[in-house]
Amino acid sequence: MSIEWVNAAIDDLRAWGRARGVEVDADEVRLLCDYASDYLGVHELADITPATFDELLLSIYPRKVIAPPESAPETVAAAGTLVDYLESSGACDAGLAAAMRARLAEIAEEMPAALADPANFGMAKSLFSSIGPESLEQDIAIPSGDPGGQALPEIEEAPCDCPACTPLPAVRTAPEGELEAALGEVALLADRDRLLAWLSERGSTPTVKGALRAKDAAAAPVPEPRLLWALAGNAGLDGWARTVAHLVEQDTGGAVTGLAELDEALYDLMDRLYRLQAPAPVEVVADHLFELADEDVDVPAVLKRLEWSGLVERRHGGAGLTPLAVWGLRELYRAHGRTAPEAPDLSLADAVGLIEGLLDGLPAEVAEQDIERWLAGRAPEQAAAELFEAASGAPAVARGIAVTIVDRLGAAAEPAVRAGLDDLELRPHAIHWLTARRLPAPPLTQDELLWVSVDMLALAMPAAQEDPEIFAENMAASGPSAHLIEEMWRVDHPDVVEVLELLGRSLPDGGEAKAARKAAFKARSRAIR
Repeated sequence: MSIEWVNAAIDDLRAWGRARGVEVDADEVRLLCDYASDYLGVHELADITPATFDELLLSIYPRKVIAPPESAPETVAAAGTLVDYLESSGACDAGLAAAMRARLAEIAEEMPAALADPANFGMAKSLFSSIGPESLEQDIAIPSGDPGGQALPEIEEAPCDCPACTPLPAVRTAPEGELEAALGEVALLADRDRLLAWLSERGSTPTVKGALRAKDAAAAPVPEPRLLWALAGNAGLDGWARTVAHLVEQDTGGAVTGLAELDEALYDLMDRLYRLQAPAPVEVVADHLFELADEDVDVPAVLKRLEWSGLVERRHGGAGLTPLAVWGLRELYRAHGRTAPEAPDLSLADAVGLIEGLLDGLPAEVAEQDIERWLAGRAPEQAAAELFEAASGAPAVARGIAVTIVDRLGAAAEPAVRAGLDDLELRPHAIHWLTARRLPAPPLTQDELLWVSVDMLALAMPAAQEDPEIFAENMAASGPSAHLIEEMWRVDHPDVVEVLELLGRSLPDGGEAKAARKAAFKARSRAIR
C-alpha cells in the first residue's frame, strides 16, 4: 500500500471539509483509499473512476470488512463526499464526477446484499463471521518498516556511535544502472558541472581558485560555489560516494541545508532516515530538525536544499532518502568498517525464503514489489502450491503470510488450494478461499472453527505485544464471544495457551477475561497430561 498519497489525501480532505463546513468521515474514506491503493492500483486521487467504486464497494469491501448490511448507506455517503472533493480539487472533471455519483446511487441499492452474502467474504472475514457476529476481524499484516499507521513514527536515536551498539538494518539498494542514471538528475552535480565549465572559460587553476573568493563567486551562475568546487573530480558512482561523505562529514558551514548547525548534524539526520527505511511524515522530520538547531528552521527550505543535494526526496507528505543516498551512506558505513547488510531481493527466493524475508520486516512498498514480482514469475497454481507447502507445519504468523498471499490469487489456483484440504492446519483457510470464489467446498466443522479462531488470534499476538492498548480496544469492539473462549482450551493448537493468556490480560470485560484465564489453565493442564 502506498501510505504517502493516502495520508496526504486525507489531510487535504479534512482541510477541505473544515473550510466548507462539510462533515467528513475521514476514517471511512481512508479505508476506501487504502483498499483502492492495495488492490486496484490507485496511486493518486485522479486514478479513481466509477469502476473503482464498483470494485471497492461491491467486491473488496464485502470481502475485507465486517459490517452489517445496514451500514452500507454510511459507506456510500463517505464515497460521495470523496467524489465532491475530487471535483472541487480538480482531480476529476464535472462529467466524471456525475458518472461516479450515478454509479454510487446504483451501488447504494446493491451494497447491503453484497455485505450480507457470505460468498463475498474474504478469508479472514469469513472465518470469524462464521463463528459469530461479535467475532474479531483479523486482517493478516505483513511485517514491515513502513511508518504509515495510526501513530506517527519517531526517528529514534541510536544508543551510541560505536558499531557494536548500533547495528544497521539491511537495506535494499537500487541496481547499479538505475543509480548511474539517477546521477544525471542530481541538481547539485549539474550545478557543479556548470560551475566548472564557467570557471574553465576564465583561465588557469590559480584564477579558478581566485574566482571562488566571495566577490568573484557572486558572479557564478550557481549557488554555493565553494561547496561545488570541493566536489570537482567526483565522477561516477565512486565519485558520488565521495560526495556523500563530504556532504555529511565535512564542515560545510551551512552550504548544504542553509544552516551551519544543521550541516554539522547532517550525519545524524541521514543515519536516522537510513534506519527508518521509509519516508517519514514531514512533521516528524521537522520535529527532528527543530531538535538539532537552536534557531528557527524553515523546514520547506531545508528540505528543498536536501533535494537539491540528491540526499532526500519528498513524496506525498513524506521525506526520505533517495536511492542514491541509501547507496552512498551504505558505502560510507562500509568505509568506516561498519557492517551494513544489503537486503536480498525476495522475488528471487523460494516460498520459504519469501516468507522468512517478509517476517524479517521490509518497508511496505518494497515488500509489495517483491511479492508482485514473485507471483509474476509463477503460474497461480504453482504459486499457491509452493506457498502452502512452505506454510505446512509453520508457525501461525508465517502461515498467515502465506495464506494472505494466496488470497490474492484467482480461481486458476484452485487445484493447489484444494490440495490444502488434506492439511489440518491449512484446511480451514482452503475452505474459505474456495467459498469466497463460489467454488465447491466442504463446510467447516465446529472443531475447525475453534482451531482457526485460535490460529487467527495467534497471528495477532506480535501486534498485541507491541501495542497492547490497541489490541484491547479491538477486543472490546469485536473480540470472540465468551462461549467461544470457554471452548478454546480443547483446541490442539501449539499457541492455544499463549492466545488464552493474552485474552486473559487484554479483554476489558472481567467475566470474559476470567473465562480466558480459566481456559488457559485447562489448556496448560491438558498439555502436561
